[in-house]
Amino acid sequence: MSSVRRAAAVAVALMLPLSTAACTLDPYGTSSSGPTATTRVPAPPSSPTPSVTPSTVSETMSPAPDESRTPDDAAGDTLPFPADTARATGQGTGEEVGTLVDLRVGAHDAFDRVVLQLDGPDIPGWDVSYVDTPVGDPSGAQVDVAGDAVLQVLLHPVAYPEDGSAPYDGPQSIRSPGTHAVDEVVMSSIFEGQLQVFIGVQAGRRPFRVYGMSDPSRVVIEVAAASPPASPTPAASPTPPEASSSPVPAG
Repeated sequence: MSSVRRAAAVAVALMLPLSTAACTLDPYGTSSSGPTATTRVPAPPSSPTPSVTPSTVSETMSPAPDESRTPDDAAGDTLPFPADTARATGQGTGEEVGTLVDLRVGAHDAFDRVVLQLDGPDIPGWDVSYVDTPVGDPSGAQVDVAGDAVLQVLLHPVAYPEDGSAPYDGPQSIRSPGTHAVDEVVMSSIFEGQLQVFIGVQAGRRPFRVYGMSDPSRVVIEVAAASPPASPTPAASPTPPEASSSPVPAG
């Protein structure tokens, strides 16, 4: 009997690390709802980004995100986190994912934040990268996105109406006042378990980072802000000639 008990104890000990590894990673060490990890994939050299036709979708204003500010939001005007322009990928936390229920964008001190919120308990995986041309899936047609560069956001897996989830009924195009990086966010499609969204970025390919959060399930993209335009310097008034104290000689 004692040998059976020892075998059972060993089996339990071996299972403990597996259950711990399933927890959401949290670099802030606060709770399981913190950001998950992102893997950076070096992007191959690309051709110059063509100019993007301004969006023909009617503009819909979105309120600023209502998420609590993360610890690195309070660092002032300099970018408070590491970021670059390389492709970013991340693994989800499970298969119990929902569908898109909210899409929003807001301005912060040194970056703009785009939030994709889902209604499932698990966070889907993501693949985010700059693309030369925004091509819709599955139509293959070019999508109109305002901006000088375009980030493609792919989430997988996500649920869609065939799974019994309600379809996304929010605005297809979102803009927010006061942003210095994000021009427009366009909801493109949900097809075969993959969600496609495009983010139009001002002033070329800006550094960005991606992370996932739970309760509720969200994937967050933060894009470094371009410097806001400087206020024009008012023209100086012409200086009147100095008055002379010497008597003017008679002509």
